[in-house]
Amino acid sequence: MRSTSKIGTAKKPPLKIGWREWAMLPTLCDEPILAKIDTGAKTSAIHAYRVREFAKGGKAYAEFYLQPLQKRRWPEVYCIAPIHDRRIVRSSNGATQERIVIVVPLRLGKRRWSIEMTLANRDDMGFRLLIGRDALGKNVVIHPARSYMLGRP
Repeated sequence: MRSTSKIGTAKKPPLKIGWREWAMLPTLCDEPILAKIDTGAKTSAIHAYRVREFAKGGKAYAEFYLQPLQKRRWPEVYCIAPIHDRRIVRSSNGATQERIVIVVPLRLGKRRWSIEMTLANRDDMGFRLLIGRDALGKNVVIHPARSYMLGRP
């Protein structure tokens, strides 16, 4: 019997995650960031403050600071990223806001892929990082009653 499967095209099993997980944004920060997985949110967002836009070599950039630890002002991490886009985002309270969009690698467990993420002041929110459904793709299974299924990086 002849096999119709192609060598090297085996699909990875789905990534199984809980409603909150430790995430890494390796191009921005060396610290793990506690992320809320939110399928009700289309767009992902990171807590960024003191955001400043500038141009370098004809390309638009954003510089900003992150505070990766929940409810802590320290450490502060200085970041620079190219501006990918701008979007009007509706927050959970119904207010709309134009936000800067950057593209960064996200690491959950051993998997890494690039996502679009908006820069937002999330100081009053419970999580510094919100991972929305656009970032999750089709190969992620979320267990809503579980947390930290991937462990801490």
